[in-house]
Amino acid sequence: MAKDRLSMRKFKEVLRLKFEHGLTNRKIAKSCAMSHVTVGKYLTLAENADITWPLPDDIDDSQLEQRLYQKVPRPDSQKPVMPQMEYLFKELKRKYVTLQLLWYEYKQDNPEGYQYSYFCELYQKWRKGLDISMRQEHLAGEKLFIDYAGQTVSIINPETGKVELEAQIFIATLGASNFSYTEATASQTLPDWIKSHIRALEFFGGVPQILVPDNLKSGVTHPCRYEPDVNPTYTDLANHYGTTVIPTRPGKPKDKAKVESSVLIVERWILAALRNHRFFSLAELNKAIYEKLMIFNQRPLQKMKASRQHLFETIDKPALAPLPAHRYEFAQWKKATVNIDYHVEVDHHYYSVPYQLRGKKLDVSSTATTVTVFHKNRRVASHLKSHRKYHYSTLPEHMPKTHQKYLEWTPSRIINWAGKTGPCTQHLVTEIMQRKKHPEQGFRSCLGVMRLGKRYSPQRLEKACERAVAIGAYTFKNVESILKNGLDQTPLIQQTKSRSISHPNIRGSRYYNKKEN
Repeated sequence: MAKDRLSMRKFKEVLRLKFEHGLTNRKIAKSCAMSHVTVGKYLTLAENADITWPLPDDIDDSQLEQRLYQKVPRPDSQKPVMPQMEYLFKELKRKYVTLQLLWYEYKQDNPEGYQYSYFCELYQKWRKGLDISMRQEHLAGEKLFIDYAGQTVSIINPETGKVELEAQIFIATLGASNFSYTEATASQTLPDWIKSHIRALEFFGGVPQILVPDNLKSGVTHPCRYEPDVNPTYTDLANHYGTTVIPTRPGKPKDKAKVESSVLIVERWILAALRNHRFFSLAELNKAIYEKLMIFNQRPLQKMKASRQHLFETIDKPALAPLPAHRYEFAQWKKATVNIDYHVEVDHHYYSVPYQLRGKKLDVSSTATTVTVFHKNRRVASHLKSHRKYHYSTLPEHMPKTHQKYLEWTPSRIINWAGKTGPCTQHLVTEIMQRKKHPEQGFRSCLGVMRLGKRYSPQRLEKACERAVAIGAYTFKNVESILKNGLDQTPLIQQTKSRSISHPNIRGSRYYNKKEN
């Protein structure tokens, strides 16, 4: 009997702590030295018996126990009405909305409705029946999960009938609504990866707060659990759209459960549905995928009584940030060291930067139309993109007024240095600089020639330059080819004497020596 009275005392204490102080079940359990499961059972018994706190003054422990265990069922007409679970699910996706706030609003309209603990229990029981990716807590407009499907689609060459390409399937899924975008691309390389993001964001008509890619090399250079190294081009895209990239952590499948679930569903409902089709171009495949995607997003979800399209329109879309005025222009980024000729190399073309940055490591952004150079995140040069290999784009303002005053390397110094190897080497480097619009544009080639002496020996370099001068081949590549093929070690069949040409635009070694002095 003492045990029963003790149980009643604990039961009353549980009710008091819950309704007077609003403590959680676990805190009540610690206070009463009991299991939180027992606390939950006590509160459920009180809920079913319509017992609230404070208790009536005239009720004793026996009457209380009788009410707890001999509950008379209420007629169905008096059973409290629970709000639509789909409504609660959608509202909880909104920022700052909690289940306690929704219960409070529910009680305002239904004073005789369920108490908070049983209200939460009913909702959690319904929620457990949802798909695992739907059960994850994602706020509206917060995250976009991105990955490639494991399955590919064959593109057939219409002329030969053979497979000429295995198309990759890009998939992007919004966290709150599960609304998805998918397309086929030729590869998973950086250009296709970036362009797929652009089209996906335009398909959604807005920008989420966070992009969550899997640890794909195109988006993440060095996967790391705590500090993944995001590709600079990917970072540039995120900055353009005003969003953030947070890759999934390696070995953490829960981080990407949303997109992996979407990948599986897309493979089943879109790719599997197209398994008997033959495609002869990416455009044809993407048209078929888009048609299936519309059906996929509009198909009602199980237990939700709503489609991904409906959830997107009501949950995610209003929370997305607007797209910027201009589309992102794909840019390749690289580190480049400024040569002594104050030029950096991009796709075998040379672009000038201010001469004071000679020897510095700079960041270079290259788009389809422009090449932009940055030093410590500050733009120092911008050029129109040129596709002429081994040519120079030089801005006058980047050049020093007097090379002899400001630069350690001068034309005369290079000519004198080459003379230490031999007269033919000196003659060749002089010719290289004479053939450039600005002598410093020949520095890179001249230094390349001189470095060949370290690789092959000064004697062989002099012989190679002798052959190059004899045949009029005044380029670094020609000298390198002569050495590689050992032609410097074979006698010249016919040696043509070099003859000087008099012309006002051609400067010889005397000009540079005179200017140096």
